[in-house]
Amino acid sequence: MGGEILTQGGSYRLLTSAEVADWLKVSELTIKNKYRAWGLRPQKVGRLLRFRERDVVAYLERKYG
Repeated sequence: MGGEILTQGGSYRLLTSAEVADWLKVSELTIKNKYRAWGLRPQKVGRLLRFRERDVVAYLERKYG
């Protein structure tokens, strides 16, 4: 994500669906439709979905080691 170096396990920074989609190279609609099946826990901010960076990192570690 923009050349950032992640600390072990990621951070608690909240990412938008668009940021997660860009990171995973999928569409934003895919994120919104698949996050439950992938086991990504969203954080609701009002009516908006946000994802903790560390949860995305954990998903990638589980899925792709």
